[in-house]
Order: sequence, then C-alpha cells, then structure tokens
Amino acid sequence: MADWTQAFQGWNLSWKSLLSNEQGEWWLVAQLLLIVGHLARPWPSLNALGVRWPLATTMIGLGVLAAGLWMAIQGFRALGPSLSPLPEPKKGAALVTTGVYAHCRHPLYRAVLVCSFGVTLALGSLLHMALLLGLVFVLTGKAHREERELLKCCPNYADYMKTTASIVARIPGLDWRATGAG
Repeated sequence: MADWTQAFQGWNLSWKSLLSNEQGEWWLVAQLLLIVGHLARPWPSLNALGVRWPLATTMIGLGVLAAGLWMAIQGFRALGPSLSPLPEPKKGAALVTTGVYAHCRHPLYRAVLVCSFGVTLALGSLLHMALLLGLVFVLTGKAHREERELLKCCPNYADYMKTTASIVARIPGLDWRATGAG
C-alpha cells in the first residue's frame, strides 16, 4: 500500500457512536479487552500446580505467535485503505478478495486467533485458553455483523461468501460457508 495514512482515516470513531454502538463499537471494545488480557501472567501458576511446562511447547507457541503476527501484516497490507477496526465497512471502501482475502474472508480475525493460540501454547495458561475462547466468540459475532453490512453494500459479497472460508477453513463455528449462516 502506497499511503498507509489512508488506512487510518474514515473510521468515524466518536464517543457518541461508542455509547450507542452505531458501527458495532462494542465488538471492537470486547476484542481489544480480550487481546490486552493476554498481557496477564499465566493463571493458575503452573509451578503452583506442580506442572513443568515443556520448553519445546513454549518455543512452538512463540513460533505460532510469530506466524500469527506475519498473517496480520499480510492482512493489513492486502486490505490497505479499506482497513477498519469496526465491523461497519468504511464508506466507499473497496471489497478486497485477493491476496490473503482469496483464501479467507476475515484473515485479520484468523491472525488474532492464531496469535492468541500461540500465547496460550507458550504459557500453558488456563486463563489464556479462556481468553482464546472469548476471542473465538467475539470475533465470530463481529464477523457475522460485518458480513450483514457487506451484503448490503457489496453486490458480489454473497458469491464470495459461498467460495471463501470465513475465519478458519473447515473448522465448525469458524467457517460457515456450508451452513449459509451469516
């Protein structure tokens, strides 16, 4: 993307819209709280439970986290000026169906889940597992709301939905192509 500043414009964030949830701001707030929650220490402490978490599992988790961050960079770059943290599409934004969006309708949500899974693996924490499950719930709900809006503004979105995985291909609840739910 030639001009990154375009990606951060036109979000129309305001206190009024946040309080009224006009553009699905509550989904964003829930998502951000769950992501920030990953900064918490592992709970319960594995030492207190008498568990020694394998170094190999920690290293694999860090690798998965790195892969998720790379996926996020690819998603940001492909989306370009259509980027919005809200489930409400930006006014006049183009529908992106190429690059990582050719394989997944919500690659940024997938990247967040992969990062969360990586942190959970690295730390071996039940708290972080709960945060991951919370993100699955929130990002699925946010994606469904986003898709309702995309169906209104993008005539070819219905065809794109039929052929492209939702968040994670062939994982029930994260790929609703076959069910037609949306």
